[in-house]
Amino acid sequence: MKRLIDQELKKWKDSPGRKSLILRGARQVGKTFSVRQLGKSYPDFYEINLERRPELHAIFEQNLDPVRILRDLTVDRGVAIHPGQTLLFFDEIQACPQAMISLRYFYEEIPELHLIGAGSLLEFAIASLGLPVGRVQTLTVYPMSFAEFLNAKKQTSLLQAIYDEIDLSEPLQNKAIQLLSEYFVIGGFPEIVASWALKEDPLEIKDKLSTAITTYIQDFEKYAKKNQLKYLNLLLQHIPLQVGKKFKFQGIGEYRKRELAPCLELMEKAHILHRVYYTTGQGIPLGAGTDLDHYKIILFDVAMTQQLLGLDLKGWFLNPKQTFINQGALVESFIGQELIAYGSPETRGALFYWQREARGSEAEVDYLSLLEGQVIPIEVKSGKGSTLKSLHSFLASHPKSPYGIKSSLEKKSCFENILSIPLYAAFHLVDGGKERVKFLFS
Repeated sequence: MKRLIDQELKKWKDSPGRKSLILRGARQVGKTFSVRQLGKSYPDFYEINLERRPELHAIFEQNLDPVRILRDLTVDRGVAIHPGQTLLFFDEIQACPQAMISLRYFYEEIPELHLIGAGSLLEFAIASLGLPVGRVQTLTVYPMSFAEFLNAKKQTSLLQAIYDEIDLSEPLQNKAIQLLSEYFVIGGFPEIVASWALKEDPLEIKDKLSTAITTYIQDFEKYAKKNQLKYLNLLLQHIPLQVGKKFKFQGIGEYRKRELAPCLELMEKAHILHRVYYTTGQGIPLGAGTDLDHYKIILFDVAMTQQLLGLDLKGWFLNPKQTFINQGALVESFIGQELIAYGSPETRGALFYWQREARGSEAEVDYLSLLEGQVIPIEVKSGKGSTLKSLHSFLASHPKSPYGIKSSLEKKSCFENILSIPLYAAFHLVDGGKERVKFLFS
């Protein structure tokens, strides 16, 4: 399967100023798979899982001399590691903090060595150890986007038609909607997508999603205190219930914000969720007008959200258009997930929305995006959504925003200052999104 991150890894490989690279991201989003794919383009590839091989930690703990470390790893391997020829991969690098620290010294003293580190809970190690500025590059890997899902399903011709902004015929439009409804059930875990592309067994997918959720719950014990585990479990169950709404701690058991807020931060560090912050939207950067206490939350994978909600999935297969209409919060969550996926992996994606709470003139725009240097409001509609009062309210109060976008199941169109872009073409909502997606079928 082609992944968007693959092109970034190729750029890293070909860069003359290449630094040691760290891949960030949640568990099971395909970090290891992508590095292994990159490894096939090298004369030699050597992977070390530092969680499974704790006996190797002593090599890094003796000192941080990269020449000696490379020599000792060569002895352990029994085969020479050649800088410039070998791609050296430290998987689950957070299990050995000294290995993380060593990355800067490899860059400084053996710059010709191609070295990548990755891990599922890296953010906690980074928070403790820090990253040497200018010595290590980081890229973030997210669950598979819908465009990547289409590629995995061998629907590259359809993806290219969406890319080219062709006015899809009704059969192709229906096909795109049907595949999108599948994505809502399958989600973006690469292993699950690969299984679906091969077998199309809904019951197996449900079991695999359940197993994935269990794994995330088990991970809580690795980065939280014992007294926080119950809060993390409660948050995981309650966040899907609040998708599309301003997040509130009230009503999550009998617990208070002071107990729950630190656990929310832990889940964010683990890349399980994204906050969607309120911003005034009056200028660039969008974060300049942010209220950090005023936000919504989406989980990082729409299928995982549905699984936690215990929704009946039959409608997505049997009557997708009606099911979309009835799942507005999930559709909004999907667009947030897509905006993150098509953005730059060099910085962790940020999401913003706008709201006016004045009595009698309430308005809310689901997302704000920067397109060609302009703040563009995006309103997500699960149905036809002919009423766009909030979008017009935003445009009236933000004269520097030339137009707004409605994202729904409808075909691309333009009326006055409102551009309609289909849900399945969400990569058009992100600067650089089209260029990144082109890699999937080029």
